[in-house]
Amino acid sequence: MTWNDALTEHVLTIDLGTSGPKVAIFTIDGTFVDGDSEPVGVQLSEGGGAQQRPSDWGQAISAAARRVVGRGTASAESFVAVSVTSQWSGTVPIDANGIVLHDALIWMDSRGGRAIRRRVGGRVRVQGYDPRKLRRWIRVTGGAPSRSGKDPIAHILWLQEHEPEIARATWKYLEPKDWLNFKLTGVAVATFDSIVLHWVTDNRDPTRVAYDENLLGLVGVPRAQLPDLVPATTVIGELQRDVANDLGLAPGIPVVGGTPDVQSAAIGSGAVRDYEGHLYIGTSSWITCHVPVKKTDILRNIAALPSPLPGKYYVADEQESAGSCVNWLRDNVLYPDDALRETPVPDDVYGRIDALAASAPAGAGGIIFTPWLNGERTPVDDDRLRGGWHNLSLRATRAELVRAVLEGVAFNSRWLLEVVEKFVGRPFHGLNFVGGGAESDVWCQILADVLDRPIRQMEHAVHANTRGAALLAAVTLKRLTVDDIGRAVGVRRVYQPDPSTRAAYDAAYREFRALYKQNKSIYARLNRHG
Repeated sequence: MTWNDALTEHVLTIDLGTSGPKVAIFTIDGTFVDGDSEPVGVQLSEGGGAQQRPSDWGQAISAAARRVVGRGTASAESFVAVSVTSQWSGTVPIDANGIVLHDALIWMDSRGGRAIRRRVGGRVRVQGYDPRKLRRWIRVTGGAPSRSGKDPIAHILWLQEHEPEIARATWKYLEPKDWLNFKLTGVAVATFDSIVLHWVTDNRDPTRVAYDENLLGLVGVPRAQLPDLVPATTVIGELQRDVANDLGLAPGIPVVGGTPDVQSAAIGSGAVRDYEGHLYIGTSSWITCHVPVKKTDILRNIAALPSPLPGKYYVADEQESAGSCVNWLRDNVLYPDDALRETPVPDDVYGRIDALAASAPAGAGGIIFTPWLNGERTPVDDDRLRGGWHNLSLRATRAELVRAVLEGVAFNSRWLLEVVEKFVGRPFHGLNFVGGGAESDVWCQILADVLDRPIRQMEHAVHANTRGAALLAAVTLKRLTVDDIGRAVGVRRVYQPDPSTRAAYDAAYREFRALYKQNKSIYARLNRHG
């Protein structure tokens, strides 16, 4: 396909994912044109630390953007917006000059757990919360801070306790998306949807989200250290000249508010009408949909929170480890960089993993993999859970071990599907599947069989987040309406459940749930120090 740049407008989108940024070009109506990516590492430390360097983010974004823009698939003059999405629930402290004071604490960092548990607790506790505090949080925000310590508010409390000089010097605490927008425009704001996981905003009207002074006092964070709030469909500023030169674009291009990854994937999946569901598998995983009302299930850590789409709520939930389980398998079992390594990681490693998994029978010979490599958030909020293979025997094959990993993530998704469908009060008649995991035909079929739902593998599934950012920009600039979004996203293939696998997967799923119940206290004892 060719484009007449005199007629076709383009959006440059940036998806700052945990494994590194993706940069993509879309037409204003959501057609994918070109894209590139650059890896970024995560620094893990004892006690639940998980950090990334914003300087690494910036360098990786510049490298990927220069490549994709430099290929000339769209002329520089045709770009009408830059739109950003990113990993959510992270914290970047900056001073009044915009200098980053500490590496970003990302969504995996749980070091603030003790601090937040003290804040949310009391003499009388329900699920670890003071009932009076919990009532206020749920009524105003729709949820409450996770006791795992992985929310930004817990990151801030950790910095206050362990890096007090940095905390005092901080001008603004920014989410990763909002930090990137600040770098692009020089404007420090958060969007209604990105600020939510700080749990200090009144979300009862999704069109008028504002800070709640009582909740700010409850957690002990000064309002002055948090950014002003705007809707996601806001042009927050223009692309600064030095940044534009670095990206290969013209200065002055409008930069829209954008949205975190959960919300951009919902838009990019095409499932934007109320109760239309989508499944995302990237580093983490979720199943969500838009809903018309605010609602909360605190016991299962699920809530309806403000959507970036005006006037809407979406179902917020998250499972910590999904695609990261496959990467762990690749890096620590199949191709570890150690004394036994004989070959480098092949370029087609995921294709090889798929082929190996496909060679094993459904049910992986009775082997069950639990994917909780970094704890879990939904349907249980427990940062001490851990993963592993179960029911190994001397007959176990590598193919079965590999398939068990894909099936284990699917069992976890089934657990989530049950609570999401109960939460919204109706079953999904199919799920739009996006994210890197949706590139795997084998995984698509496993998920259809385990979930017993049709799985719609969406086109350019790995670019769902960047596509969502582009479509949000189109809505912001009034080139598209929300109703147009579903028609802008195509389906590559539909995978129907295979009835012949039902009995095996139902039995394995029951044991998967039993493994959690029987072992959660062991995990708590083994990991009580992080």
